[in-house]
Amino acid sequence: MSELVIQRPEQVAVPVRGQVGRFPVRRIYCVGRNYADHAIEMGHDPSREPPFFFLKPADCIRLPGQEFHYPSMSSDVHFEYEQVAALGCGGRDIAAGDALSCVWGYATALDMTRRDLQAEAKALRRPWDTGKAFDGSVPISDIVPVAEIGHPSAGRVHLRVNGETRQDGDLNQMIWKTADIIAYLSSLFELFPGDLILTGTPAGVGPVNKGDHLEGSIEGIGDLSVKVV
Repeated sequence: MSELVIQRPEQVAVPVRGQVGRFPVRRIYCVGRNYADHAIEMGHDPSREPPFFFLKPADCIRLPGQEFHYPSMSSDVHFEYEQVAALGCGGRDIAAGDALSCVWGYATALDMTRRDLQAEAKALRRPWDTGKAFDGSVPISDIVPVAEIGHPSAGRVHLRVNGETRQDGDLNQMIWKTADIIAYLSSLFELFPGDLILTGTPAGVGPVNKGDHLEGSIEGIGDLSVKVV
């Protein structure tokens, strides 16, 4: 391998619950409008349509215990609490029946969104990157191996802001299940070990302010606690 002309960026890696080793992150894929009640609250038809995706860079991650810094150029930053599937293997055109074998573990995460910039981009028919892919926009929990918890298909998805419940759904409400998401996504991109897939959020998304404390839990997977500064 040839010498690098600049210093190699540090590899983003997420802690694994109960282990010293960490999970290296390659790409972050996010699924849009994967809960009917959230689609409705965002003004869309909740009927099952082909899923759509957007990406966030790996260095958007904020590790467990790190604070979320309110981003610049926005006055309307929203939380979206989600299950994460962490892939241990990948491929192209993966069959839905084989897809869960690609999942190494699960986590919980927040898809933080500059909603005002996203709305502006939508109105101008531009990409959402400024609204979605900003620094620190993916606070994440420890990853829990499939070997410990299996593949959760149901379980309460619960987020509190300053002790008040704001999102309260269930994994079984996902329009596209985890296996279906992986299969469809692999028809668009070749998937690789280290890819993370955020699988959508239930209704109740809303704004955060500096000083807020977000506490999330997904039954069977784990908890997430984030302070907004």
